[in-house]
Amino acid sequence: MRVLVISDTHIPLRARTLPRIIYDEIEKSDLIIHAGDFTSPDIYYELKALKPIKAVFGNMDDPRLLDILREVEVFEIEGLKVGLFHGLGPPVGLEERVLQKLSNYGTFDLIIYGHSHRASYKVRDGIHILNPGSPTDTVFASRRTYAILEIRDGKLDVSIETID
Repeated sequence: MRVLVISDTHIPLRARTLPRIIYDEIEKSDLIIHAGDFTSPDIYYELKALKPIKAVFGNMDDPRLLDILREVEVFEIEGLKVGLFHGLGPPVGLEERVLQKLSNYGTFDLIIYGHSHRASYKVRDGIHILNPGSPTDTVFASRRTYAILEIRDGKLDVSIETID
């Protein structure tokens, strides 16, 4: 299974639309995961019309998205338990706050979050922890990014991709 992971798209505040490469990746993917801050409900509905989507509400999202999205999502992909949460507060200590919040929901194979606009990936105590960054914004990061998950036979391969 191939999964496109994005966050912090902030449309139309940071960009009018997603970069072309994101639409290309959607075509090649089986699922979209969005870690919050769509900003507008329009981009959520656009993505949902293209592929199945798992998503959470972000701190900058239009309140109308509260009727559709939750703060935390817990789900399985190919037998891997995933925790999805946007994040909150300043960049310093963000990962710890995400882990603390999700600890209330059990244990995970993969945790995905956003909020900082800075891509990162690590494995900590056997848990894959991913922030895909932002495909539209470089205010808080030096590059626009997204992530691709490849899941085969219960094994996870994660790549963070840069948008030129």
